[in-house]
Amino acid sequence: MTQYEEYRYRSADGRLDLFARDYPGQEGLGRMPLLLMHGLTRNSADFEPLVPHLPDYRLIVPDQRGRGRSDWDDNSGNYHVGVYAADMFALMDGLGIDRFGIVGTSMGGLIGMAMGLAAPGRIAALVLNDIGPAIDEEGLDRIRGYVGSAPPARDWEEAAARIAAVNHSAFPDFTQADWIAFARRTCEEGADGVQSAYDPAIAVGMEPGADAVVPDDPWPIWSQLSDTPALVVRGGLSDLLSAQTVARMAAEHKAPFTSVEVPNRGHAPLLDEPEVLAALLPFMHEYAQ
Repeated sequence: MTQYEEYRYRSADGRLDLFARDYPGQEGLGRMPLLLMHGLTRNSADFEPLVPHLPDYRLIVPDQRGRGRSDWDDNSGNYHVGVYAADMFALMDGLGIDRFGIVGTSMGGLIGMAMGLAAPGRIAALVLNDIGPAIDEEGLDRIRGYVGSAPPARDWEEAAARIAAVNHSAFPDFTQADWIAFARRTCEEGADGVQSAYDPAIAVGMEPGADAVVPDDPWPIWSQLSDTPALVVRGGLSDLLSAQTVARMAAEHKAPFTSVEVPNRGHAPLLDEPEVLAALLPFMHEYAQ
């Protein structure tokens, strides 16, 4: 596994101790740092498949509040995209990084959009992994069906089986070894067994009518990001991001826009797929300088 340095910092509101991985990359190449942000129920380990493909870049990969090795928040109302975005600026400010590229998976992409709206001059390039301004309700309902409290699994095999039961349609070619690896990236082992590495209270923001994760109308946000180079990755089997939404995103974007669809993947691609790398690496070399 590619080595990283552990970085701890205070949340934007000063209440929580948060964690990020800092992969140093190669110095002297002139590459801009990249901020990699995970989805709703994931953590910094979610990018382990991608990291080895970006050795030229310094990669900052946080656990959002309530996930992984970051503190849980006793106020579930703070599990909100706007709060996460403020935390990310606190992270990058603490590291002395002013301008950077973003790779955001699902919720991480929404955080990236919020950051681009708040400080467009700081975001050099934006990669959105299976997320956009319009989110299909079918996918949201599926996520609502599994996020939240659940009893711990007895062992890693049972944890992998549970994850496979929820995600098999998104990764139809996964082997048992793939599901075990997936479980080890998204779960943690404790005295009672193996459980998801997040605060179950993050589910509150996913309830119908809540806007903690999904804004009511994000299309105006997208229009205000029109000057930021963007790459959109869509899983060909995605139930969250439609091909029609990607087409509209392209039509309404003034800056360079690229999209790639990954066959045999739903929500969300791991980003190590050959189709993704063929688009992502040139995109970052061009715009994250």
